[in-house]
Amino acid sequence: MDTDGKSPVNCSQKKLTKKSLVLVSVMLSMFMGAIEATIVSTAMPAIVADLGGFKLYSWVFSAYLLMNAVTVLIYGKLSDLFGRKPILTVGIILFLIGSILCGFSTSMKTLIIFRCIQGFGAGAVTPIATTIVGDIYTAEERAKIQGYLSSVWGISAITGPAIGGLLVQYVSWHYVFWINIPLGILSLVGLWLFLHENIEKKKHKIDYWGATLLTITISTLMFVLVEGGGKWGSWQMVSLLILSGAALIAFIFQEGRASEPVMPFAIWKKRSICIANITSLTTGVMLIGISSFLPTFVQGVMEQTPIVAGFTLTTMSIGWPIASTLSGRLLVTIGYRKTSIIGGAFLIVGSIAFVTMSASSGPVWAAVGSFFIGLGMGLTSTAFIVSIQSTVSWEQRGIATAANMFMRNLGNTIGAALLGGILNFRMNEYFHKQDLLLTVDDANKLLKASDRNSLSESVKSILQDGLTFSLHSVYYVVFTFAIVSLILIFFIPKKNNGSV
Repeated sequence: MDTDGKSPVNCSQKKLTKKSLVLVSVMLSMFMGAIEATIVSTAMPAIVADLGGFKLYSWVFSAYLLMNAVTVLIYGKLSDLFGRKPILTVGIILFLIGSILCGFSTSMKTLIIFRCIQGFGAGAVTPIATTIVGDIYTAEERAKIQGYLSSVWGISAITGPAIGGLLVQYVSWHYVFWINIPLGILSLVGLWLFLHENIEKKKHKIDYWGATLLTITISTLMFVLVEGGGKWGSWQMVSLLILSGAALIAFIFQEGRASEPVMPFAIWKKRSICIANITSLTTGVMLIGISSFLPTFVQGVMEQTPIVAGFTLTTMSIGWPIASTLSGRLLVTIGYRKTSIIGGAFLIVGSIAFVTMSASSGPVWAAVGSFFIGLGMGLTSTAFIVSIQSTVSWEQRGIATAANMFMRNLGNTIGAALLGGILNFRMNEYFHKQDLLLTVDDANKLLKASDRNSLSESVKSILQDGLTFSLHSVYYVVFTFAIVSLILIFFIPKKNNGSV
C-alpha cells in the first residue's frame, strides 16, 4: 500500500514539473556518480603505478566512501526539510569541485584528501535523485522507472571502463575525474529548469549532534579496519574501537531524543525495511570487494591491459540493469520476497566464480562472475527501494531512501577498509613466511606493463603468487557475505506492505 500523502511537488503551483525532463536530469546526475565508480576502479592500477603507495590503495576508495556514508543520511534528512532540488544542487557542486581537484593530484595523499571532498558531495546524488523519482511518479510507475534508473548503471558500465581504459592507455588517468564536469553541469541546468517544488517554510532543528556522532563512529571504525593489520591488539586500535563503540551508543541515544533525528529509528520497526537495510549492508561489502580489487587481479596476476580489466567490471553493471528491469516485472508477478531470494542466489553463484578464479582462468571467467553479481545486485536493490518508498509517506521518503543507501554505502566503506586491510595483512604475511625482503608496495610493479617486464621471472612469480594469495582471502570474505545476504533475505516477511 502506497502512503504518498500530499506531495509538495506541483501542489497548487503555476509552474508544473516536467517529469520526463526531470527524469533525464536525475539520470544524468546518477550517471555521473556511476561512471565515476567504474572509471576510477579501472584506472586505479595506473594511478598507483604513477603515484606509488600501493599500501594506500584502499584509502582512495575508503576516503570517498567514508564521506559518502557519513553524509547520505544528513542529505536525506535535509531534503525532507528543505526540498530535494537545493540539497541535490549542493551535492553536485561539491562533487564537481572534488573531481577537478582529484585530476590535479600529485601524490596518493593529496588524491585521498580530494576524494574526501568528492565523496562529501556524492552523498547527496544517488539517494536524492532516487527520492525525486519516488516523489514525481506513482507507486505503480516506480517499479518501471527504477528499471530506467538502473539502466544508468548499465550504460556507465559499458562506457565507463572502456573510456577509463582508453584514457589511461592513450591519454592520462587525470581525465577520468574531469569527465564528470559536463555531466554535472547539464544535470544542474535540467533540475533548475524543470523541477518545481512547493516546500512549506518553517523553522527546523537540525540534528548536528547526531551527524557528529555518526561521523566519529564510522571514521574511527574505518581507520581500525584499514590500518589494523597485525596491530589489532595494540592500545591505539583498542582505544579507537572503544571510541567508535561509545560514539555509536551515544548516537543511538541522541537519535531517540532528537526532535528531527538524522536517523529516525521508527522506520526500522517495519520488518521488511529492517531486513532490506541490513542486507544492503552485506551486499555493499560484496560490491566494493569486487569493483575495487578485480582490476588489480586481472592486470597484476593475469597480466591483461586496463581495457580488458575494465571489461571484466563492465559485465557486472550490464547484469545489474537487466536484472533491475526484470525485477520490476517480478515484483508484480511473484512478489518482493521471492524476487529478492532469486537475487541472493545469483550473488552466491557470482562469489563462487571469484573464489575459484586463478591466473589461468582468464578474464572471461572474471567477467562471468561479475555478471552474476550484477544480476543479484539488480534484483535485490530494486526490490528494496520500491518496497521502502511504497511503505512510507513523502515526509519520510527522503530519509527512508537515504537510510537504505546509507547501509549499502556503509557496507562499501566497511568493505573497502576491511578487505583492504586483509589484502595488505595477507600479502605481508605471505612474504614473511617466504623469508623474502619484499613489501606490499612492491606490488606496484605488477600494475604497469613496463615495470612488470623489468622484473626477473622469479621475483615476478613471487609477487604474483603473493597477490593471488591475498586476493583469494578477500574473495572468501566476499563469498561469506553472499551467504549471509541470502540467509537474511529469507527473513523477509512473505506478505508486507511494501509489496508492489
